Amino acid sequence: MSNGSKAKYYALILGASSGFGAATAIKLAEDGYNIIGVHLDRAVNMPLVNTIIEKIEGFGVEAKFFNMNAADEKKRKEIIDSLLSEESQPKIKVVMHSLAFGTLLPFIPIADDKCMSKAQMEMTLDVMAHSIVYWVQDLFQSGLLAKGGRIFGMTSSGGHSIIPSYGAVSAAKAALESHIRQLASELGKFGITANAIMAGVTDTPALRKIPGSVPMLEVARRKNPGFRLTVPEDVARVIALLCKEDAGWVSGGVINVDGGEDIVSYVGQNSETI
Repeated sequence: MSNGSKAKYYALILGASSGFGAATAIKLAEDGYNIIGVHLDRAVNMPLVNTIIEKIEGFGVEAKFFNMNAADEKKRKEIIDSLLSEESQPKIKVVMHSLAFGTLLPFIPIADDKCMSKAQMEMTLDVMAHSIVYWVQDLFQSGLLAKGGRIFGMTSSGGHSIIPSYGAVSAAKAALESHIRQLASELGKFGITANAIMAGVTDTPALRKIPGSVPMLEVARRKNPGFRLTVPEDVARVIALLCKEDAGWVSGGVINVDGGEDIVSYVGQNSETI
């Protein structure tokens, strides 16, 4: 950790060890935020996590990383208590929810294929949607959430469209967008904004777990008006912009960070979009 940090505010990143969370943690550190990162990784992945921490500390700010399940109530309480126990309690100005852990199975079984169970459905929605509410509740009630704060939840076009075996995750994304609207409404009086960030198709470890992800990447590349995939740094830069004081009136929305990908419904021949 960088003990000489002079940064005033902290950003809490849920899912900080890869993809959108890691890119945003690094970008906000560059902008002067101390970073609290929550991630769940095995020992084999820790060298990558340590590299991210080193990049954050390279900007002269503090990095507090917790290798815990962010969706576990007891672990969440442990992290909150740990932050409250510090002599100088951190003021969290940014909360980013980028948890990508759910079950990818169809709802209806064909032949002897597996299908979504009640437990799997509930777990997926709890991790990828409901947990943002519980984190914000605890941060607000503990006094750790700073006035004028920013809350971000990662959604996707899958929240309003069909992808094979994506049903539970699609439901979670739709629920997360609803939670964001409610948080924006209830927290507006405190100057706290909440927005959902809808990234375009991005080649991340989470996306690679979706059946048919390779052709999905190619279609997205052809479909996108910019003829490239979204990258995590695109999302990080937009979140950094929305964290500025001038963006304090942007709240309750779903913000596309996809180069226009979601508005294109047809991919024609020779990669021409219509």
